[in-house]
Amino acid sequence: MTAQPDHDGPAFNPPMGTLAELRAALSTWGFPGDRQKFEEELDAADLDDLTTVREITQAYRHRVLLRFDPQGSAALARPTADVAAELRRKLDEATAR
Repeated sequence: MTAQPDHDGPAFNPPMGTLAELRAALSTWGFPGDRQKFEEELDAADLDDLTTVREITQAYRHRVLLRFDPQGSAALARPTADVAAELRRKLDEATAR
């Protein structure tokens, strides 16, 4: 048996420091439909409202980064029933205290 490569090194993060780089990252590594939704949200935003523009760009940067995070990808792949059961369990524990 051969040794398995160590995947604990630094994760690949595509450049997303500008809107052009974020657009390219969404087109290449984003979830299906992300690039179009990003453009729609950005078009609907008041570009003078920098807080809104920042929130939109941060949300879509985060979506690209999730694709490169093994834990994030695993969490996204969890069945809805699993997540609902975990939430019910946690709520039951919190109310029992």
